[in-house]
Amino acid sequence: MFPAGIPRLAAVTGWPLTATRSPLLHNYWCDTLGIEGLYCAIPLPPEAFERGIRTMQSLGFRGSNVTIPHKEAAFALVDRRTRAADRAGAVNTLIFEEDGTITGDCTDGTGYLASLSEAGIAMPRKALVLGAGGASRAICAALLDSGCSLLLANRTTARAAELVEALGGGTVVPWERWPESLPEVSLLVNTTALGMGGQGDYDWSAALGGAAPDLAVSDIVYMPLETPLLAAARARGLATVDGLGMLIHQARPGFAAWFGRMPGEDPAGVTEEGSMAALRARVVATLG
Repeated sequence: MFPAGIPRLAAVTGWPLTATRSPLLHNYWCDTLGIEGLYCAIPLPPEAFERGIRTMQSLGFRGSNVTIPHKEAAFALVDRRTRAADRAGAVNTLIFEEDGTITGDCTDGTGYLASLSEAGIAMPRKALVLGAGGASRAICAALLDSGCSLLLANRTTARAAELVEALGGGTVVPWERWPESLPEVSLLVNTTALGMGGQGDYDWSAALGGAAPDLAVSDIVYMPLETPLLAAARARGLATVDGLGMLIHQARPGFAAWFGRMPGEDPAGVTEEGSMAALRARVVATLG
């Protein structure tokens, strides 16, 4: 499989790590870019996380993606962090440096913004974000740092207030009143679990009743690809952005760090629109 010898190695770790599509992305890029690399999934329970990371490092891995529930543990583990990681309060990308240290990055926020751009959505002047968990913090930080005004609604108001204080920007909106804010925003972002299987019903159609016709609606969930929120938004003729674009774009910087090429910026053209569309189609085919 690898004529030149030992391939470059990278991985994703989490627990239980049953739904990850990251190996599909990275191995596709290795294949299309002609890189002798291998990206694998390594499930690690919380008690084995640090030991597992150190083992990967000693075996010559270039780094690892980190997903639930290890992002905060990765934040504490690394020797240095990027500004994006500090702003997000979490790490999703580990880079094993040649001097034995580990750099931690968080690419969720920039990956989200890239997904908006790919979908043809202009940077919003004002956004409303639902949810105050880890992914929300990364996205809120990226929006704020790009000059976007921010409204934040969470079912636990105190947690939303803590996030606004930590980020140094944004305004908390009571959860039961967030639909009233839709006329003043150009982007609605759902980072909550509402809409995922088994997470209960929510009347998104009614909530979107006051939306302006130019509102863009996004959901970071990609299983299912069309969430109830996105279905309700499409029914109203609103622009929508699913969570698959964020998944793909958050993966690109880590790939560049580990394998030496940035997918989507290859001069040979193998990662132009057609190939990115082909990658998306491959992932969609696995979602059922």
